[in-house]
Amino acid sequence: MLSCRGQNMGFCKWVSFIFLLLLPTLCNSSLNSKELAELTVNFLNSAKKQELVEWMVDVRRRIHENPELGFEEFETSKLIRTKLEDMGIPYKYPVAVTGVVGFVGTGRPPFVALRADMDALSMQEGVEWEHKSKIPGKMHACGHDSHVAMLLGAAKILQEHRENLQGTVVLIFQPAEEIGGGAQKMIEAGVLENVEAIFGLHSSTTVPIGVVASRPGPILAGCGFFKAVISGKGGHAAIPQQAIDPIVAASNVVVSLQHLVSREADPLDSKVVTVAKFEGGGAFNVIPDSVTIGGTFRAFSKESFSQLKQRIKEVIVAQAAVQRCSATVDFLLKEFPFDPVTVNNKELHEHFLSVASDMLGSHNVRDIQPSMGSEDFAFFTEAIPAYYFFLGMKNESRVLLERGHSPFFTINEDMLPYGAALHASLATRYLLEFHPSSLSPKGKINDEL
Repeated sequence: MLSCRGQNMGFCKWVSFIFLLLLPTLCNSSLNSKELAELTVNFLNSAKKQELVEWMVDVRRRIHENPELGFEEFETSKLIRTKLEDMGIPYKYPVAVTGVVGFVGTGRPPFVALRADMDALSMQEGVEWEHKSKIPGKMHACGHDSHVAMLLGAAKILQEHRENLQGTVVLIFQPAEEIGGGAQKMIEAGVLENVEAIFGLHSSTTVPIGVVASRPGPILAGCGFFKAVISGKGGHAAIPQQAIDPIVAASNVVVSLQHLVSREADPLDSKVVTVAKFEGGGAFNVIPDSVTIGGTFRAFSKESFSQLKQRIKEVIVAQAAVQRCSATVDFLLKEFPFDPVTVNNKELHEHFLSVASDMLGSHNVRDIQPSMGSEDFAFFTEAIPAYYFFLGMKNESRVLLERGHSPFFTINEDMLPYGAALHASLATRYLLEFHPSSLSPKGKINDEL
């Protein structure tokens, strides 16, 4: 320890200042590449221990039996808080109604975040098994129950190896991914304050078990929804000239909307417009007064997305007018906020490749094509450097897994150790390998935690 007295005071202050500047480098150089790889493998070995696997399976099944919709995840949140308390991990609650934010590590910068979504879907489960949903009309049909279990498993690993954490891991348990808006509300609540990077994952029925897939740049599309009411004049089906038929008008609208992609879009600029709802009429011999249509539109850039939104409204209104009908268009922003494009940070992609290759072997780390699916993790990617990847659970020797949002969707629980270990490794090695941007005490966890 330096002793600063008399004329040495200025020199000592200078040395202390230089030490603080070098501290991140000194800390981050504590492990070489071989030791970092060994740490990653050790995390996977820890995650595969029978006790932890059974613990994660139990958590996942308990959540699966009691699915809750967006911003209603009170019991799920309670279970998460109980598990964090059992591990001695401090947390904040409530955040964005039902969200939970835990903290593992020093409580000081740098901060890196891991995210899991918690909500279920409004669907009746069609799979008959011991842990089938106990709530009629609700089920976990997209794997969010497993996402929570894997992040809690990662929390266990991180807490047991917290001596390796040269900073703080923020555990984000997010509500309302399916209905949209959950991530945005978490951000508005301040969960990303001082956070330098965030990682998220999603289970995949098309990627093999023990394999991960992702890519740098855009990976999931921006997404919006629309509803239009096309109004005419009802009448007898035998006397159509005395009516103004909204069904014919709506049919022309549907066909014209398809031209927005096939005739107006650059073939190299991927877009989708799908009309998935068409409601009108209640009798075979009556022309209704109005027809309601609805659907989704998607694109991979803000410019393309905005242009598509504008043209959807123009086409619906104009085509309805051609058939002497009127039309109103609603983009349902209150119910379904637009999801931005999910864009993976290129530097974090290199970090992901390094960590995943050390853990699984480079042959089990695959590139993936961008998908027109969407994710409200996109709001995190807009706010800070972020990375999203897919975790495989397909097993060729077992029954084919149904894709997400199917009433017959199931989880291959063998993937849980991989997800937990990857979460823990990505965060730990980020703190070890990346220089913290600030040593300010303002990044400390609040005393109330």
